[in-house]
Amino acid sequence: MTTLIIIGLVLVGIIALLLIIALFINGNYAIDREVTIDKSKEEVFDYVKYLKNQNKFSVWAKTDPAMKSEFRGEDATVGFVSAWDSEHPKVGKGEQKIVKIDVGERIDYEIHFIKPFEATNYAYMALESPSKSTTTVKWGFNGKMKYPMNLMMLTMNMEKMIAPDLQNGLNNLKTLLEQ
Repeated sequence: MTTLIIIGLVLVGIIALLLIIALFINGNYAIDREVTIDKSKEEVFDYVKYLKNQNKFSVWAKTDPAMKSEFRGEDATVGFVSAWDSEHPKVGKGEQKIVKIDVGERIDYEIHFIKPFEATNYAYMALESPSKSTTTVKWGFNGKMKYPMNLMMLTMNMEKMIAPDLQNGLNNLKTLLEQ
C-alpha cells in the first residue's frame, strides 16, 4: 500500500510540475514565407483574393484530392467561407473565412480547425510590388496554443511543421501564375 501511495504522489507531483511549467511557456506562434512572382500586383491580387483559388496551390488542399469542399457566400468578399472535410490526418476538417480585405494589398483569414484538433488560427496574404512587373506575396499563419496545451510547444516546432507547406504553396502559386 505504501508503494502505491508513493507512486501516486510522484505522479501527482510530475503532473503538477508540468502544469506549473506550462504557466511560463508562451503559446503564441507566427510563421510566414514569401515568394516573388513575375506578374503585376494587380494580376496577383485578382487571383489570390478568391479563396476558392487556394485549392489550386495550397499544399493542404492538394494532399487529399478527394476532400469534400463547401463554399458559403460571395468569394473575394468579407464573410466568404471555404469549408473542407477530409479523412487524411494532415488535412482534417475545418473552415476558413475571409475577415478583412485591403484591396490590392492584403487579405486576412480566420481558420477554424475542427479535426483532428479544435483550434482557431489566423492567416494572411500580403502583397508588395518591388517593380511594376513583379509582386512579392507573403503568406503568414499565426495562432496560440492555450494553457495547458501550450506545454506541447516544448516538443513541437511550429516553424518546422508549417513553414514548408506555406513555402510549397507559394511556389505552386508562382508556377501557376507565371505559366
